[in-house]
Amino acid sequence: MEGRHEAGIVIGELAAGFEADGDDYQAIMVKALADRLAESFAEYAHLRARRDWFEPDANPDVSDLHAERFRGIRPAFGYPASPDHSGKPAMLDLLGSDRTGITLTESFAMLPAASVSGLIFAHPQSRYFTVGRIGRDQAEDYARRRGVSLAQAEKWLSPNLSYDPR
Repeated sequence: MEGRHEAGIVIGELAAGFEADGDDYQAIMVKALADRLAESFAEYAHLRARRDWFEPDANPDVSDLHAERFRGIRPAFGYPASPDHSGKPAMLDLLGSDRTGITLTESFAMLPAASVSGLIFAHPQSRYFTVGRIGRDQAEDYARRRGVSLAQAEKWLSPNLSYDPR
């Protein structure tokens, strides 16, 4: 596997071993710890990016991070500001995921499971936001702009639709 997501392989094997032994609790704990470590590393990478690229003196304490009192944001595909996961293939292609071993499932979940991704916006006025309920006219426009069928766009956006797409 030469340098390809060894941590993901180890976590998967460790969790599978606990599951094979009937120890679901330990399997869940291993996966939860892996998820927390991945999120922590993403937060660290965001801090490093802020320091290296646009906020050299950044030194927020935990309360500032929780209250989102810092410059820039790190939204991710599938989160409230960007509910459609379908942008992940292009992002991973740009990042050279073929070298890292990160792959996507058919529904755009990242593998290994404890992987995280995000986009960093440095503008001082950047703020997190949530996409509200999406009307049919908006879904139609989105489908047209993405060059996909309305049914496909509705599938991607289903949690945010304000109507029943039947």
